[in-house]
Amino acid sequence: MSVTAERIKEQRKIKKLTQTALAELVNSSRSSIAQIETDKYNVSFAMLSLIADALDTTVDYLQGKTDNALKTAHNTSDNRDDKKHVALDDDELIMSFEGKELSEDYKNSILAFVKMLREERK
Repeated sequence: MSVTAERIKEQRKIKKLTQTALAELVNSSRSSIAQIETDKYNVSFAMLSLIADALDTTVDYLQGKTDNALKTAHNTSDNRDDKKHVALDDDELIMSFEGKELSEDYKNSILAFVKMLREERK
C-alpha cells in the first residue's frame, strides 16, 4: 500500500471518522474513499487537498513528503520570523501584508468569505 493510502486511512481513524463520514466531508462516495485507501484508485491532487483539509493535515504529509501531520506550524524556538499563524476557527481573523495592516473593509471581506466557506462545509 502507498504512503498516501496508509496515511489517509490512519488520519481518518485518528479523527474517528468512518469512510462514509469522510466521503461526506469531501463530497464523494464511501466506495471512492475505500478505493483510495486500498490503492485501487489514484487520488487526484484536488481530491487529496480536500481530504487533507477534512483530516486537518497537509497534502505534503499525506504524500509522505513530511512526517509532520500538523496542519499549522507551531511557534518553536528556532522560528526566527515574526509571522503569526491564525487558525480559521478563531472568531477574529487578523491579517497583514508586508508589515502594513489591511484596511477594515478588506478584513471584513475576507471574514465574510471565510464564514461563507465554513457554512458551505456544514
